[in-house]
Amino acid sequence: MADVRLTPQTLVPTGITPSYTGSLSTSNTYQVRNTGRCLLHFKKAAAVDCTVTITTPKTVGGLALAEQTVTVPASTGDKMIGPFPPSIYNNSIGDLEFTLSDIDGLSVAVVEM
Repeated sequence: MADVRLTPQTLVPTGITPSYTGSLSTSNTYQVRNTGRCLLHFKKAAAVDCTVTITTPKTVGGLALAEQTVTVPASTGDKMIGPFPPSIYNNSIGDLEFTLSDIDGLSVAVVEM
């Protein structure tokens, strides 16, 4: 399993054309620098849903927080996820991490507001 860093595009008043990453792997952990204004935009064109699992590395009262999971629907899936409060989602170096259950026909754009 590899750690793969994705770089957010910054949203501007005139708009952006999102750049999508399509060469994804179910064995990778994806990392994004998270300031709390990060959005993940997933598109799915294949016939199987994808579960995005977003790591929640924090504990409250000694209890681990459950991982956040979001389903990107098959075929015409179009899902925006976020923002992610850093106090819940960031690891020790300020990154948000996520993994994917199915990558067939899946792409992601990372946008920072």
